[in-house]
Parts: sequence; structure tokens; C-alpha cells
Amino acid sequence: MFEEVRQRPDLDQDTAVDQIIKKFGKQFTYDNDNGNLAIRKDVLKAFLKLTKDSVVWDREYRSWRMRKPSDKPGRQQD
Repeated sequence: MFEEVRQRPDLDQDTAVDQIIKKFGKQFTYDNDNGNLAIRKDVLKAFLKLTKDSVVWDREYRSWRMRKPSDKPGRQQD
């Protein structure tokens, strides 16, 4: 996921799920309460650990992107 975020302006959740399934298999995803495919929590935890200071989650666009100097502290940005 980190390489995908570095190569594009942003990485939306649906694209990330599709890429994970294609590269690693469906076992790293699950069906969430809304019936949508989502990334397993342990995978997200590992991604957070790897990218804690360099990647943010943009809540408005439901996507990850590289941190900008203008971002607020923390992972989630509005």
C-alpha cells in the first residue's frame, strides 16, 4: 500500500482493496457491516506502523495520501 500511495496523488480504499486482492489474495480483506470489502484490521495496523509520520487518511475523499506540510498533526485529515 505504501508504494501505491507514493506513486499516485492518493489511494482510495476501494482501489487499495482491489490491489490487495490481486497481489496477495482475498484473505487480507473482509466484508464489513455494510457488506463492502474492507482491509483487515491487522493489515491496516501494519500499514499505520510503517507510515505513521508520512501518510495521512483524508476522510472527505476516503483515501490515503502523502503528508503535506500544511496537514494537521495526526493521521486523519478533514
